Amino acid sequence: MRFGILPRSLAGRTILMLLAGFMLVQILGLGVHTVTQVKLARIEQQREIATQDVIIYRHIAATPPAQRAEAMASEPIPSGDSITLSDTPPPPTTTFQLPLPARQIIRASIIGYGIPMQLRPHGLELRGIGHQLRYVISFALPDGAPLMDRSGTPALPTPKGVPPQVPPHIWLTITSPITTPHPWRSPEFGAAFIVMTVLGAIMIFWAVRQLLVPVKTLAQAAERLGRDVANAPDLPETGPEELVTAAIAFNTMASRIRRFVEDRTFMLTAIGHDLRTPITRLKLRAEYMEDDEQRVKMLADLDEMEAMVAATLAFGRDVTNSEAATRIDLPSLLRTILDEAGDGAPDQADSLAYQGPDHLAIKARPLSLKRALVNLVNNALKYGDAARITLIPKDAGMVNITIEDNGPGIPNSHIETVFEPFRRLETSRNRETGGSGLGLSIARNIIRAHGGDILLQNAANGGLKVSVTLPV
Repeated sequence: MRFGILPRSLAGRTILMLLAGFMLVQILGLGVHTVTQVKLARIEQQREIATQDVIIYRHIAATPPAQRAEAMASEPIPSGDSITLSDTPPPPTTTFQLPLPARQIIRASIIGYGIPMQLRPHGLELRGIGHQLRYVISFALPDGAPLMDRSGTPALPTPKGVPPQVPPHIWLTITSPITTPHPWRSPEFGAAFIVMTVLGAIMIFWAVRQLLVPVKTLAQAAERLGRDVANAPDLPETGPEELVTAAIAFNTMASRIRRFVEDRTFMLTAIGHDLRTPITRLKLRAEYMEDDEQRVKMLADLDEMEAMVAATLAFGRDVTNSEAATRIDLPSLLRTILDEAGDGAPDQADSLAYQGPDHLAIKARPLSLKRALVNLVNNALKYGDAARITLIPKDAGMVNITIEDNGPGIPNSHIETVFEPFRRLETSRNRETGGSGLGLSIARNIIRAHGGDILLQNAANGGLKVSVTLPV
């Protein structure tokens, strides 16, 4: 068995595709936002490091050379930072030059902090250490005085080639760890993503449902038209321009179908009505026939023709029936039909039975529904010598009526063809009963006009089982 990824309904597919697109846009937007936040966080980190380093530099530069060792030892520095004094900045072999934007931000922060003229460094190196991810900021002290230990002797040797009277530069190097910003790990990031996703899903779900309401309305109107052409209401011609155009087209189509059915039915009933007069004349002429055997045969044929004409007129009335629907008690109607059938065939009264609830209200056209059920019960009695009715309430606002008989049943190949007008099964039905072949066709038309349907099935233990489904 193959399982589709897409939902079966149009609403489900539309919602799924819109949600997928929304999630993609959401992820891309949050990705761009994250990159921007990481960039801003790095800039802010560079400014903070430059500010804290320039504070340390001002303190060390303002301290007399003889006391700088103690000042460095007591200097409060952030965790992970380190301070060193050397005669040269860190060599390029162990460091790398920071990108230009980073150098510009750090340099601007140092200059913008406001260092007094006498403390301004004679040099500034901005580098980084790749394997440890650290910023390395080196300041050349303005006085060039060597670092003295506590005994007062230089702690750093004088570089070779530098005259003793020219003080060498002393470099204050501060290294600070580079922390990688992770804005997506913050609770606000996840909360914002969840809130936007939920709100977007709710809006998409609501919008799709609203947009597909006209589609459902059109489907329901088409279903009503297919079941009851004569009484199906028109679609309201309101709403957006496209919906109005579709409603007008549907109503025009329904009107044409209704007019076609009415014209065909009117023609059929008119022909049937007009045939009554010649049939009556033929009956009168047959009465004067001298051959008794031929007269009897002629009158039998004319009686059959008259019955067919009467059935045709009844069929036309049922197709164009405009009886109003009302609430009726279905069990009472079924019991009444069985009682009347028993009165008409006393010898078969014992084969009539009802099983089901005592009361069950449904909305129906009483006369039309009774005519359809009477046809089914009479067929069961005529061809199956029994009519056992079972009424079972079903889910989804439907009820099921089953009518079972003891007859030979119907060949499976003719289960549907028996519903065609004037269709009779010569091998399974007795022609002497006078049937015209319209009973099941009329019954199905009536039941479908009520929003239900009729199905035939051969019972396992013999006989025919008729299932009638009706809405409550």
